[in-house]
Amino acid sequence: MSEEKKDLAEFYKGLYEKEKEKNEKLVRELTDLEAEHAELSLKWNALKQSLIYRAIMPFRLAWSHFKNACIRVKRLGSLKEVIRKLKSKKIERSAYKYHGTESFPKGEALEEQKNTKFEKEHIFSILIPLYNTPENFLRQLIECVTAQTYGGWELCFADGSNDEHSYVGRIVSEYAEKDRATGIGRERIRYKKLDHNGGISENTNACFDLASGDFYALMDHDDLLHPSALYEYMKVLQEKDACFIYSDEATFKGDSINNMITLHFKPDYAPDNLRANNFICHFSAFKKELVDKVGRFRSDYDGSQDHDLILRLTLEASKQKDGIVHVPKILYYWRSHAGSTAADINAKTYAINAAKKAVASSLERDGMKNFEIESTKAFATIFRIRYELKAKPLVSVIIPNREHESDLRRCIDSIMLRSSYENYEIVVVENGSTSEGIKAYYEELGKAPNISVISVEQESFNYSELINKGAEAAKGEYLLLLNNDTEVITRDWIEELLMYAQREDVGAVGCKLYYPDYTIQHAGVVIGLGAHRTAGHVHYRLAKGNLGYMGRLCYAQNFTAVTGACLMVSRADFDACKGLDTGFAVALNDVDLCLKLRHMGRVNVFTPFAELFHYESASRGSDVSGADAERAARYDRESEAFRERWAADLEAGDPYFNPNFSPDYSNFTLKVNPAPMVQ
Repeated sequence: MSEEKKDLAEFYKGLYEKEKEKNEKLVRELTDLEAEHAELSLKWNALKQSLIYRAIMPFRLAWSHFKNACIRVKRLGSLKEVIRKLKSKKIERSAYKYHGTESFPKGEALEEQKNTKFEKEHIFSILIPLYNTPENFLRQLIECVTAQTYGGWELCFADGSNDEHSYVGRIVSEYAEKDRATGIGRERIRYKKLDHNGGISENTNACFDLASGDFYALMDHDDLLHPSALYEYMKVLQEKDACFIYSDEATFKGDSINNMITLHFKPDYAPDNLRANNFICHFSAFKKELVDKVGRFRSDYDGSQDHDLILRLTLEASKQKDGIVHVPKILYYWRSHAGSTAADINAKTYAINAAKKAVASSLERDGMKNFEIESTKAFATIFRIRYELKAKPLVSVIIPNREHESDLRRCIDSIMLRSSYENYEIVVVENGSTSEGIKAYYEELGKAPNISVISVEQESFNYSELINKGAEAAKGEYLLLLNNDTEVITRDWIEELLMYAQREDVGAVGCKLYYPDYTIQHAGVVIGLGAHRTAGHVHYRLAKGNLGYMGRLCYAQNFTAVTGACLMVSRADFDACKGLDTGFAVALNDVDLCLKLRHMGRVNVFTPFAELFHYESASRGSDVSGADAERAARYDRESEAFRERWAADLEAGDPYFNPNFSPDYSNFTLKVNPAPMVQ
């Protein structure tokens, strides 16, 4: 046997022995746990049959509520985070007044909006299916539309109410008569009594038949609009050829929108977000021609009919420039009451299955097969989607390294022992190591058939150049940039990244990184964030169990950028960008790459289901003095170069970070003094 084959056999024998030892240990642990489980199950079944267990039901319910409250606190991770959360909530509550009735136009501002003559006029047909609508809800709804500062609207009511609620039709007729008396010259309140209640989709489709406008808009029969809602949409339509518009929204309780429960500030259109979660929801307005192309509501999706229609509409609208526009203002008020979806999605459990069906239909339209959709711990209608891998191409893991034998060993061991994906290679880019320990480890790695070590000499450290040299040596169709101070947690991390990277519309894909204490180091990158106003990580230092803003730590979504500490990109896209820009020697090269990909028409994706540790401080050293003063100066220079290159993008703002959030915080904290709704 040749020396090379002996080395290879020795290498695989070592791997086998490690796995065998690990497997024996796991079998022992599993046996012990199974015995313990059997014993506890016996005790639990006996306890449930006891009289005392049934007698203490009220106390158990109280304990359950208390325990759930403790879990929510525990998810914050520390007293510091609890205080931060309370501060954030205080800021949010103080912001309520800026988004409620105080934000309504008054005096000169009101008259200015009412008297505005738009060059391009549009009629918004607001479609509202009625069903046993309470009188006070119905009157408030009609009055919030008649109070719109832009008068180009019409209300289209299809009434499926039963005979006990015949007052619904009389109230609509009352307001229709009042509106005719204003002399507006056209029928703006249109009503049809349905001969039966056909369900939400069928009833709303009857509203389409009443409409004559060139734009449709959707409202629920118990919700309200900001008086400037249509005016704001008209402002958009003067500047952009949008065919789908949506706004931010708030939930409230009772009869006043000032009794707010939640403010929902949304990102701009993000296809992966929308598949996982109907974040768009209200207040959606869209061109008639768009509906003519994709069709109306489908009764098979009742319970999540809006999500189904929005997925179809946005897919079509996204094909044109500025086709989808987000107005980052609270213009819709979603009433929370018993039985409404705003109060509790579980009040409409059929909506969960309908939402999964809507997402599945959308994926199938995109040609995807054999995917899995499951609810996450955040909300029942926030989904994790597992996509089928079209193939299993070679993935090249590129790891720059200098010294740090223990870090590199931990990183590579975790890849070799924990990765379920098999078709990968590791390219270690050596940069000036001198210790005997790391040299011996390189010799050890040289015995592995899928690991290579290349050397790159540099006068001064340049991370971008090291990655580019590694990419030149790599053979894979996909490149996985990885820091040497990382450690794999989830076994299917490569599959999780690849299922997105394989899509033609996706550029870079990033994972969820933790510090050793399981606080978050990376969960997506936003430009314009932080002291330098270049880029920053969101949800930074939150505890692992934290759900994130509106559950955003629980589903894959689009971000402007992801960190290069663990980033997958196709070789084709990497080469099209000419690799990492060596002008950014250390900082912001990953964000620069992601912005280039975005300008190529790609979307970048963060997935929380690929998880790794990042022992960041282990390789970056101290940030206090001496040599680090030079690092700080270099970062300032690279930050200035970044701000200059991407000035237009920074000025426009990050599309996935609502402008109502403060750039001084990473956790989606609202600005203390938000810009007024009425300028």
